Amino acid sequence: MSAKEIKKQKSLSKAEYESLSDFRYAIRRFLKFSKDAAESVGLTARQHQALLAIKGFKGRERITNGELAERLHIKHHSAVGLINRMEAQNLIVREQSDTDKREIYISLTDHGAKLLEMLAAAHREELQLIVPQLNSVLESLKESK
Repeated sequence: MSAKEIKKQKSLSKAEYESLSDFRYAIRRFLKFSKDAAESVGLTARQHQALLAIKGFKGRERITNGELAERLHIKHHSAVGLINRMEAQNLIVREQSDTDKREIYISLTDHGAKLLEMLAAAHREELQLIVPQLNSVLESLKESK
């Protein structure tokens, strides 16, 4: 949405502001949980996001540097630095493409997969706790249209 389109939006009611505030609060609470969970197993939040982006990439168990940068909304050179650090921690491994020698794929090591599995289980539990609250907030925003 452009700045011009934002200016054209109708005014919100107090209830809508409350719903938006509740939504942002729930998201921030989940992100804090996620950061703390990642740190509890020795990862940064971004490393956890990278592991999830690799494992969760549709149709493949590996991802290119560019795809990872896109999924994390970071610059290519930032992705390369992240990949270097994760490789040093034995979280991921780089593999050259069989068809294009210029293309490098990143996949999880057993260690990276094990940490991600632990975090995924904890995140699933946390999401089960907050989904009812998020659904309620989203429903109230939908009704206010």
